[in-house]
Order: sequence, then C-alpha cells, then structure tokens
Amino acid sequence: MDDKPSPEALSESSERLFSFGVIADVQYADLEDGFNFQGTRRRYYRHSLLHLQGAIEDWNNESSTPCCVLQLGDIIDGYNAQYNASEKSLELVMDTFKRLKVPVHHTWGNHEFYNFSREYLTHSKLNTKFLEDRIVHHPETMPSEDYYAYHFVPFPKFRFVLLDAYDLSVLGMDQSSPKYEQCMKILREHNPNTELNSPQGLSEPQFVQFNGGFSQEQLNWLNEVLTFSDTNQEKVVIVSHLPIYPDASDSVCLAWNYRDALAVIWSHECVVCFFAGHTHDGGYSEDPFGVYHVSLEGVIETAPDSQAFGTVHVYPDKMMLKGRGRVPDRIMNYKKERAVHC
Repeated sequence: MDDKPSPEALSESSERLFSFGVIADVQYADLEDGFNFQGTRRRYYRHSLLHLQGAIEDWNNESSTPCCVLQLGDIIDGYNAQYNASEKSLELVMDTFKRLKVPVHHTWGNHEFYNFSREYLTHSKLNTKFLEDRIVHHPETMPSEDYYAYHFVPFPKFRFVLLDAYDLSVLGMDQSSPKYEQCMKILREHNPNTELNSPQGLSEPQFVQFNGGFSQEQLNWLNEVLTFSDTNQEKVVIVSHLPIYPDASDSVCLAWNYRDALAVIWSHECVVCFFAGHTHDGGYSEDPFGVYHVSLEGVIETAPDSQAFGTVHVYPDKMMLKGRGRVPDRIMNYKKERAVHC
C-alpha cells in the first residue's frame, strides 16, 4: 500500500474547490456541568454555547469562508424539557447561529425529539429543507413529507444528502399513530428489556429507544438520488445524526437498520463520505467500498479549554477534514474510477 503523503503536500498538490463546516452534539442547556447516564463522562451544558460561538467566529474568519455548515443534530439537551426551557434554549442557540455568515443545514437527533414533537420541528427554524435543490426532470429525487431529508448542491458535481435517522423511531411521534405502533413493535422485538434505553444482553445493541432508523420509503428515495449522482458523475456527502458503520462508532449508537442504509450506499459509486454525530467520542473508518465514515466528536463533552468542530476542504481528488480541539485531521481520497462503467 502506498504511503500517504503529508497533509501539507496534499494541500499543495491541487486547487481547493470549496469548504464546509461540521459540528455535532452541542446539547446546550442553562445548567451546571453534569454527567452522562452512566455517570462516567462530564457534560459541559453551559459551556457548549461558548464552544459554538468560538466555532462560528473561526468559520467567519477563515481565509476561504466555508460555503455552509452541517449541524449534525442534538443542538439542545433533553434536560431542557424537564425545566420547560426547550423553546428558550433553542432560541438562544439559533440566535448564536445567526452570527454565521453562511447557511447552516440542521440534522435532527434524539435530543431534538426529547424537547419537541416531529410536527413542532417541521415548523421550526431547525427545518432547513427550504435550502434543498430540486431535480425537476427526475421527480423520484423529491423527498416525501413523511420524513425530514433533502439534498443540495454546494458546488458543481458535488451533492450533499441529509438523512432522517429517526424516520423510524418512538421519539417525537404521535403515540396514537400507526407508525408509532410499528416502531414500538420493531423496538420490542429486538429489545426485551423493561428499560428500552438499555442495551443489556442484546445481540444487536443498537435497538435502544434513543436510536432510530430509516424507513424503506426513505431508503428508496436515497437510492434514486444516488442513481442520479452516479449517472451525472457527482461526488456525494451523506449526513445523518446516527452513524451507520460499526468501525466508526460505538455499537450502541448505530442506526437500527444501518445494514440497509449501507446496502444502498454500497450499490453506488458516487458516495465519498458519511458524516454523523451521536457517539460523542467520535469515530473514523474507511469501509470496504471506499466510503469514509466520520463520526464527529461531541461539543457537549468537550472541556472548556478545548474545541470540537471542523472544516472540510474539498479538492478534485480528495476531501480533507481540518479538525479543531478534539476533532482530528482526516484525509479522504476519492475512490479510483472503475476502468469499465457498466
């Protein structure tokens, strides 16, 4: 295997096309520091907002301003709901995002659904579907209103796809709806525990209540978008709150039906990388099909003297993640083209 050249050599080898920012799991709440559910990891609820402010300042001052920022979900913490502070905290975080000079694309995570119903989120500022690009002559690439997903083109020949990892979920759903019943049935079939957030004894530990999955309808839509991108020789970046590749995540943080999502992605040539949040510890792996899986380190568990965000610089032959603080630098070379296109 060839030795990878240094990042400096790589950055000089080709012209930068564009850049975009990534940040995950801010989980802001106006609370003193606390701990995760196991009591093993400190969470910096108030300071997370300062980290976000620092990230925005950095992006605004970069010599090559990012074209947009991808916010990978869990923007405010579930504790806000207990203190009737959900709307106030969301407003504070969204006001902070107003300082950003470029658009931000918001992904929904489990903490969004601890605070708000799906209907509320659909009509909130966290719905950035209005930033989508439509392929009018290919109507199959239009997402349904039944899930929160869309795609957009930040630069010619590059398409970004935001997925709804809680399309199948018991969170944020109307409990009298058939879909809630269907999702609860899936969850209970795989998780016999009384506490549905516990993965204890599970052969598939991702089947916990704080995760979710992708409906077949959404996966069919994703397949259509990727088919279009293959045909048009585009490079694709996919974004989801939940990771889908075991080697880039704690197994308890994966999407319920991550294998189904991988099967769709692996049947296409165009996907370069898959960005997710949720794990807080971060993760990184290149899968056997040459797709890079990047799970971003969470802001909420980042000490005040550090940081957790990144800027991805896009080149004709690769993407380079320049991480800050806990987020490491990554180089993601594009797959070599197959000699024969069937």
